[in-house]
Amino acid sequence: MFYSGGLFNLIFLLAFGIIAFSIFNGLREWNQNNHSPRLTVDATVVSKRTNVSHHHGNAGTNAGMHTTTSTTYYVTFQVASGDRMELCVKGHEFGILVEGDYGALSFQGTRYLGFQRYS
Repeated sequence: MFYSGGLFNLIFLLAFGIIAFSIFNGLREWNQNNHSPRLTVDATVVSKRTNVSHHHGNAGTNAGMHTTTSTTYYVTFQVASGDRMELCVKGHEFGILVEGDYGALSFQGTRYLGFQRYS
């Protein structure tokens, strides 16, 4: 049976481990992208989606609760070989891309670099 100090330590170590794992994975993906070639291929926009996250918190004893919301934008592209890739894009890029658009997709690993629509 855990005493309260042991339980706190276990929860703290678990939370610290999850945060460290997330940071490690983010740095690993960033490094892999940096070492990947920059490619430009013909592609079609096949779908778009968003992921909305809500974060609730307490701003202090007298400040009350607050909520923040963030949106992540994703676009799925299909290349000539039939392969599909979903890339995270900025909001303004998400807004101008339309399903069915055909053009030159530039990317580096999992990093979206741009899309130039063909006329």
